[in-house]
Amino acid sequence: MFMKGKKGVVLGIANKKSIAYGIAKACKEQGAELAITYLNERFQKKLAPIAKELGCEERLYPCDVTKPEEIEALKASLEKDFGKIDFIVHSIAFAPKEGLSGRFVDISKDAFSVAMEISVYSLIEVTQKLKPILSENSSVLTLSYYGGVKYIPNYNLMGVAKAALEMSVKYLAEDLGKDGIRVNAISAGPIKTLAAAGIGDFGFMLKWNAAHSPLKKNVTIDEVGNSGMYLLSDLSSAVTGEIHYVDNGFNIMGMPAVKFDENGKPTIAWNGE
Repeated sequence: MFMKGKKGVVLGIANKKSIAYGIAKACKEQGAELAITYLNERFQKKLAPIAKELGCEERLYPCDVTKPEEIEALKASLEKDFGKIDFIVHSIAFAPKEGLSGRFVDISKDAFSVAMEISVYSLIEVTQKLKPILSENSSVLTLSYYGGVKYIPNYNLMGVAKAALEMSVKYLAEDLGKDGIRVNAISAGPIKTLAAAGIGDFGFMLKWNAAHSPLKKNVTIDEVGNSGMYLLSDLSSAVTGEIHYVDNGFNIMGMPAVKFDENGKPTIAWNGE
């Protein structure tokens, strides 16, 4: 079991469709001991059965990353229950609705600030606050998306936030490497999660990715979960500062594959509805 003896915290599980749940499940199956966090009382009730399934019903902690005191309280709880921890999973992102629709030029400063604070700075702050209880050879993992590298319709402000998140991963990796702490990100293909529900035309995005990725399918939370487990385990002991794509190869495509009609005219290979 690749995670036997490892202890860690997962921030950002919303339900069983969450990528963070897939990662937590994979780590649990490989022997890890877990703690998970919830945003508010509504999510506490939703996550209680998941915490029980993951064997951490006594380690279900509140953590709203916009409240520094709750991050400090999380550190105290983890230190009390675990002493040291070996990994952190950061699966937290948010942008106001106005940041995911309309013209990008019209985004407000308030929306920009909220997205950057929750989606980007929270990784830095959580790592900063929990660093004193991170063990030697520990690992921090966050979640990104291809929209932080290339333009994706309806992703808008979140794309800018993911770009900043990916660079934060690289700077944190260099800074914390001297302490034996690795920092990486997974850039997963589109998955039907609670967060994805806020992205316009998401169903079309799923069909497009399945049609044009080399493996001709969409990724699952189990597949992302296994990759996350690898990056959190000693299997990846020489890997840091990486943005690891788990998207069936979609990120390598420079243009869609083409086919030709009976007149020799090229058309996009597409079997979507």
